[in-house]
Amino acid sequence: MKLPVRIALMALCVAIVLLMPFVLSSPAMLGEAQWEATMALEGEEEGLVRWLVPSAYAEDAAPVHTLPYDFAPAPAPREDGYTETGYADETITVEMETREEDGVIWRIAWVDIKDPSQLRVTLAGDFNKKGVYTSTKTAKVKAMAEKSNAIVALNGDYFADDQVKRCFEFRFFQPVNSKVPKTNKTKDILIIDEFGDFHTFIKSEGITVNKKAKLNESLQENITAEGVEGRILHAFTFGPALVQKGNPLVVDTDYGYNPNGREPRSAIGQMGPLSYVMVVAEGRGDSVGVTHQELADFMFLLGCEEAYNLDGGGTAAMYYNGEYFNDLAGSERAVSDIIYFATALTEE
Repeated sequence: MKLPVRIALMALCVAIVLLMPFVLSSPAMLGEAQWEATMALEGEEEGLVRWLVPSAYAEDAAPVHTLPYDFAPAPAPREDGYTETGYADETITVEMETREEDGVIWRIAWVDIKDPSQLRVTLAGDFNKKGVYTSTKTAKVKAMAEKSNAIVALNGDYFADDQVKRCFEFRFFQPVNSKVPKTNKTKDILIIDEFGDFHTFIKSEGITVNKKAKLNESLQENITAEGVEGRILHAFTFGPALVQKGNPLVVDTDYGYNPNGREPRSAIGQMGPLSYVMVVAEGRGDSVGVTHQELADFMFLLGCEEAYNLDGGGTAAMYYNGEYFNDLAGSERAVSDIIYFATALTEE
């Protein structure tokens, strides 16, 4: 619609609203009825003006910010964003849930974000001057979450305790190893791409790394991963994969980490675009814990399109609003990394 026509229609709408008090002042329309009619017409006029001149209301929509892809703390959560069951602002919603089923206590965090940069990680140590991560430093989940201004956080894969787990690890587009990443035939891999989408790979099948690649800025161009269109934002080598392309997986009974034992477990899954779930199954106390297969079945029943097992046992820890949301299995274990979600609302 041409601008002159829009302006004419807007002027007509304004004239109608200005005349309404005179039209509606007749004895036939008094009190509450008059007020309701006036409000209805004003609402229709406002909607029409929004359609005619959308820029006039652009400031009504809260801006969605892309956070820096680095290890700096995210913006602090708004105090008024917390509710009895979660957290919400214009850029993120978090719903916390506890379930008790068949002797298992499940702690669940449902998360929806507006921008992939809100899915973040924190490391206990620092990259060195050459841009590689050789640190074996560890820290507690709560300490890292508070330092990062996390709304909700989950332990990562604790890659620092095992060189095999360093083989294909990325954090904020950077490999954590001092060598070019390589695949392996023992661990499943989770890749999170720059769009925030999850991709699981069973024992590295579907991932190819150019053997001539060098540890530099062009490294990602030398990595091919089936289904991954964008760059690798984060990658984890732990597993097993639990749900893949909407299908529950039959977990290898010989996989590491006591797959058939009832243990505390932690997992993360993707429900849809920028929609995720974090889960901890408690164990070694009032809750009996779960096997890998039971965890896979649970993540599938929650509706995950992709789901992945993270470090468990004494490592399994979910942080929310200043406290641990789950009961820890014995003494708290310090780890190398966490995964967390943050608000994208910057300080005013």
